[in-house]
Amino acid sequence: MVDLSIKIKNVEFSNPVLVASGTFGYGNEVNELVDVNRLGGIVTKSITLHPREGNPPPRMVETPSGLLNSIGLANIGVERYISEMLPYYEELDTNVIMNIAGSSLQEYITILERVEGTSNYLSGYEINISCPNVEKGGLEFGVDCDLTLALTKELRKRTDKLLIMKLSPNVTDIASIAKAAELGGVDAISAINTVVGMSINPQTRKQNIFTGLSGLSGPAIRPVGVANVYKIFDAVDIPIIGIGGITSADDVVEYLLAGATAVQVGTANFRDPGIGIQIIKQLFEYCEEHNVPSIRELVGAIRDED
Repeated sequence: MVDLSIKIKNVEFSNPVLVASGTFGYGNEVNELVDVNRLGGIVTKSITLHPREGNPPPRMVETPSGLLNSIGLANIGVERYISEMLPYYEELDTNVIMNIAGSSLQEYITILERVEGTSNYLSGYEINISCPNVEKGGLEFGVDCDLTLALTKELRKRTDKLLIMKLSPNVTDIASIAKAAELGGVDAISAINTVVGMSINPQTRKQNIFTGLSGLSGPAIRPVGVANVYKIFDAVDIPIIGIGGITSADDVVEYLLAGATAVQVGTANFRDPGIGIQIIKQLFEYCEEHNVPSIRELVGAIRDED
């Protein structure tokens, strides 16, 4: 019998397939289409301290093998998240991880403290550190080791739940950022967030996204995601959750071999909200075909030599 279960810190996942923040809403929008309880977990969309309408349209455009977006962290804010979403999560039989975004150290802390002050069934928090820090002139938390370390330390003091840092690939040395997060006490690393991209209409000579620069996701960035997981795996001793361009079980296995313990399916959810369930079935079949009794055996098992 194939065992697809994994464990990160003290949280047990029935399988390594989660859905990524920003691609599955708050987890309650597709109940009639998908049995979300079959997923390894749900990472809910980023929550900020106050509600946000996000960026003006147009804010999404398809590209070859990918998707550019600049949503601008549109969300309901932490108070409505607490009152409307946390009660719903009590009814689910899968892990729910809250994604938190902020523009200052204090905003991250306040959001986490507000949620920690409630009785909730969240399995943990994923921290989006690809956000501009207004206290540092717009420098993103995730491009600076010291900022990452300081943020991680402060959040670690305030929760015993699973704490995950979601890293940006738009840095010089992602392994150093991951190491800083590990030193701060984080339990796992999510990699990667979107890659900076841009799209221009040759006919109108106008940019296709209102903000100009935006985030590229989808199959086009999978090699980038796999490479970054591979780099991080050599640098840290904590689990990694691979993200970027996953559409099949083969993609999942590729991430696992590079060093990921779990994965998040993102852009593919827009095309088919049930893709995660299909991938879980494919993973089971892959393990049976290749005589892999436990999915955990694949983690970091890339064969560098014959």
